[in-house]
Amino acid sequence: MKSKKKGSKSVLRQVNDWLHLWLGLTSGIVVFIVSITGCIYVFEPDIKDALEPWRFVKAQDKPFVPPSQLLDTAEAYMPGQKPTGLTYSNKEGAAAVGYMGNGEGDFTAIFINPYTGEFLRKQSHGDSGFDFFQFIIDGHRALWLPYEIGRPVVGIATLVFVLLLFTGLVMWWPKKLSKSELNKSFKIKWNGKFKRVNYDLHNVVGFYSLILAFVLAVTGLVWSFEWFGNGLYYLTSGGKEKPGHHHPHSDTTKAGMFASDTVSMLDKAWYKTLALEPDAQGWYMTPILEDEEDAIELTAYQNFGSWYNRNEYYYDQHTLEPYRVQGDRFSEASLADQLVMLNYDMHVGIVWGMPGKILAFFISLICASLPITGFLVWWNKKKKPKKQDSLDRQRSAKTARA
Repeated sequence: MKSKKKGSKSVLRQVNDWLHLWLGLTSGIVVFIVSITGCIYVFEPDIKDALEPWRFVKAQDKPFVPPSQLLDTAEAYMPGQKPTGLTYSNKEGAAAVGYMGNGEGDFTAIFINPYTGEFLRKQSHGDSGFDFFQFIIDGHRALWLPYEIGRPVVGIATLVFVLLLFTGLVMWWPKKLSKSELNKSFKIKWNGKFKRVNYDLHNVVGFYSLILAFVLAVTGLVWSFEWFGNGLYYLTSGGKEKPGHHHPHSDTTKAGMFASDTVSMLDKAWYKTLALEPDAQGWYMTPILEDEEDAIELTAYQNFGSWYNRNEYYYDQHTLEPYRVQGDRFSEASLADQLVMLNYDMHVGIVWGMPGKILAFFISLICASLPITGFLVWWNKKKKPKKQDSLDRQRSAKTARA
């Protein structure tokens, strides 16, 4: 009976290594594209702020003009078009009225001075001109394929990447707690040969980035698959179903109650909410309601440059009666609802400000490098050195003569 060779791998370890190899080889190109485009897109707002001065205005010691005045200004540059969104920024930021087109990424924004209602700039995405960041986000979300095809492919590759993180951890785990084994697992041997340095870049750097890479992957999967987002909510809420995106309904029996009023209901809702949120660092609202039972919705962002810490306000469009819904205030929301609000900010790192964005940039860069270093590890193992090949042939010849 043959005894098990010293240092041979268990069946489970062999299966783990086989999965890591072939799942990595099959998903590598997609993981690289998604990671490198995400790496670039992290700084999209900062680059646009630097290159597009019309996004800013000089701060003034006076209130902003009401939404209706912004809409009137925008109407002159988008005649006959229905606005789909209206935003105010902080005291130094321009307001904007947005118009969503029919295609993916087809969007037009009219930038306006919030203190005077003066037109600043019309900016359109999806025109014949090349939009660099739209190109990057199309690659990140759908590999530049039609979205109905590309998004599932990205989602599946991201699921595979999560599995690779776990199988990679098993492969990284030190066999012994000796100093030499721990050094191999935690340190890069920069003075080693290329093969060794490449292996350490895959093994050691992959380990150090594992937790944050997992966070980036999981937050991305929330958008890729509805079932994943629902399942994550179920786990973090202790077994509760994730509520769909819902709004309260206005009382249609009171329609026309203030029809003769010269101040629009949207302006009234804006002033009413502004009194409750004098220190808000940004606002979003839907300017035109589709039906008589829709409610007016305003979102007040508490921190400039991030989106998770927000308070949502709903009003009956006919009476301005305020409504509350689950998770409409970040500070009062449950953990599961807070994680829903945090998802985008965690995905791009802005939850921790500029240091978080820099961290997300480097983690994405590492994720992009893992398929490359992993492929080289496999390729270097597959190719035997010429000297070793010669020795193997000599041994085979001796065995045949014997």
